[in-house]
Amino acid sequence: MYATTTHDSYKKKDCFLHLMGFVVIVVFLCLLHSSYYIRPVKSIDAHGNILTKIKEHAPLVKRHHFELSRRYKFPSRESQDNTVTRLAVWKTQSGKYYGLRAKIGVWAHPNQEHSQESGASISVINTKPGSMFNIVEAGVHVFPDLYNNSDVRFFTYWTRDGYRSTGCYNLQCSGFIPAKGAALVPGQAIGPPSTYDGEDHYITISLYTEPHTGNWLLYRDDLERPSFLGHFPKDLCPELNGVAPIVLFSGFAIYPKNGRGPAMGSGHFPKEGDRKAAYFKNMKIFDSNAIAHDPSPSIMIPWMNRPDCYKVGDIPLGVKDSYLFYYGGPEGCRG
Repeated sequence: MYATTTHDSYKKKDCFLHLMGFVVIVVFLCLLHSSYYIRPVKSIDAHGNILTKIKEHAPLVKRHHFELSRRYKFPSRESQDNTVTRLAVWKTQSGKYYGLRAKIGVWAHPNQEHSQESGASISVINTKPGSMFNIVEAGVHVFPDLYNNSDVRFFTYWTRDGYRSTGCYNLQCSGFIPAKGAALVPGQAIGPPSTYDGEDHYITISLYTEPHTGNWLLYRDDLERPSFLGHFPKDLCPELNGVAPIVLFSGFAIYPKNGRGPAMGSGHFPKEGDRKAAYFKNMKIFDSNAIAHDPSPSIMIPWMNRPDCYKVGDIPLGVKDSYLFYYGGPEGCRG
């Protein structure tokens, strides 16, 4: 009797171990076929005082003056304060556009110098000859000189006079109006960042015209449902009165003219591809009814102002996350 009971217990134990092994295998297989490596970022300081994270007594930080490039018919960010801006961009041809959306990979730059800025953004701009340059912009960046640390931050920016005297980052001046209880506030830290050949973290944002008011609405679209973050009033940028001549999906790096450029994106060139190079995915353009559509390939144009340092890849069609491109480059660009 004792021997039989012991044998039965061993059989039960053996069955239990086999069952547990089966469960482990099933869980492992599920993880392999899930989106384990793809996660939206979280708002790190969503319930804190955002201003405490910004450099104490920091001056109002402005972007740099745009000068229209005759060669490219596109503004190049050559500043008047010994700073340069390098871009790796897909933009639309001139037309009438009511906004855009993109899923943007998030990358950190923990060793970035205070005088450098590196990031990615979506924006609507006006470059009509004879008119004042207007831009409304939102994205993610690392900018130690503004925040006194190297956190990845969600940001907004606007100007209506080519960065001469109007506009600012985030909530430094009147302009962008955040929504009450917004899930993400301009200037807020987000994370965790992506890791090279590892986990992929991203944020999806939309910037488009509200058909009835002409205001530019900002949404976060990677949560369970779209989250309204706030708006730029229509009259903030008169040349963008509810419609934009051009929209941009941009990687950028800003640094002193006599210094070395920071890494853009992941710090790797587009040819390295998924989970290694930074990306814009699921690119959309809005119509006048606030409905998002895939951009027509015929209207999209790549543009780089230092292709030896920072590159932009092609937009392949017929693939998962179609209407995507990779961009970026390593630190060390000179001039």
